[in-house]
Amino acid sequence: MKCRKETMRLYAVTDRAWTGKQSLLEQTEAALKGGVTCVQLREKELDQEEFLKEAIEMKKLCKAYGIPFVINDNVEIAIKCGADGIHVGQKDMEAGNVRELVGEGMMIGVSVRTPEQAAAAEAAGADYLGVGAVFHTSTKPDADDVSHETLKKICGTVSIPVVAIGGISKKNMRQLSGSGADGAALVSAIFSAEDIEQECRELRCLSEQTFKK
Repeated sequence: MKCRKETMRLYAVTDRAWTGKQSLLEQTEAALKGGVTCVQLREKELDQEEFLKEAIEMKKLCKAYGIPFVINDNVEIAIKCGADGIHVGQKDMEAGNVRELVGEGMMIGVSVRTPEQAAAAEAAGADYLGVGAVFHTSTKPDADDVSHETLKKICGTVSIPVVAIGGISKKNMRQLSGSGADGAALVSAIFSAEDIEQECRELRCLSEQTFKK
């Protein structure tokens, strides 16, 4: 599955830290109603059985809305639930090895922070890149910031879609205009919102203005 640039416009990365009044599935459906263009399920605490169960439900939900569903890190879960994509970091499995396991049909995303990493990921078969943190983020406090200039260089180095991630919100998204990125991936800006659907409507509108070509 090749990745379209439009898929990156408003990329939601789940975080169950804000569940309570709503389940993660309900929060994700609100985000889908609000206009997110891709959903990545990120789970660090669940065991394999619970993760797979949740992934199957989430895949079904995203399919109903016609939106690509991506699993973070866990290649085995991605294969078992029939995810549309798998996203890996620099410390995870290399993209070429991931491709051997998932086949040609699954989209592969790779996190990068330098033009060299970006070029290597594309050469290894990545379908899109995640670049960050473009702003300081509480979600990944140990992540070093990637400057606007570096983001621009990365986007100029590769021909595949690029999504910026890290600390992005309505307040600062417009600062990414002109970077060459195709969209923004958000975690807390979406899932901590009081009204996720409305927040995503506003974020989607802003992302279309920021990343228009």
